[in-house]
Amino acid sequence: MNSLEKEISYTTTNTYGTLNTLTEQTKNIWFVCHGMGYLSRYFLRYFDSLNAEENYIIAPQAQSKYYLAPKMRHVGASWLTKENTKKETENVMRYFDAVLKSENIPTDKNLIILGYSQGVSVAMRYMAKRQIQCSQLILHSGGIPKELTSNDFSYLNQKTQVKLVYGTQDEYLNSDRISAETTKAKNLFGSRLSLHPFDGKHEVNSNLIKSFI
Repeated sequence: MNSLEKEISYTTTNTYGTLNTLTEQTKNIWFVCHGMGYLSRYFLRYFDSLNAEENYIIAPQAQSKYYLAPKMRHVGASWLTKENTKKETENVMRYFDAVLKSENIPTDKNLIILGYSQGVSVAMRYMAKRQIQCSQLILHSGGIPKELTSNDFSYLNQKTQVKLVYGTQDEYLNSDRISAETTKAKNLFGSRLSLHPFDGKHEVNSNLIKSFI
């Protein structure tokens, strides 16, 4: 048996979600990457308490969809797995490029990039690969990719704030993991990093996020 795995390129179509309207009154544009098991239209609900006139939210949608256990009725999505990660990452990066090109974000607004859980990895990789400037990078309850180094973020404006957010009762991040992620974040971002633990589990903390603006 002679089994081969071959590769092709093709054009695909995907959606993304937005919340509120981009106007001259908009102060902050958020690019928010959801965690595993989410759809972007539901992830946007965590940001509906933000001032609608001042905040415009863009939520890209992970391409890989699947039915959620145990009842297999609801649909979730995943950004990446350990299978063919490098190529899949390139696909995600090109998708993000297309989303931002479509939105044509003005440069006079504050760009806030947020990754939650699995979304942390794709948000950070995108920033590093495309050298995206932003006013804030929020790393919420997720893991920092091992391959990233401080050199990958040396391009960042010195005013860029980086916030590491995690729940002290997170069922996926024990104390050792939190310590390890904190060390990695400090090595990457140095004095621009601030830590924001909260009393809670593996969940989006909308109130804490709201306090950042």
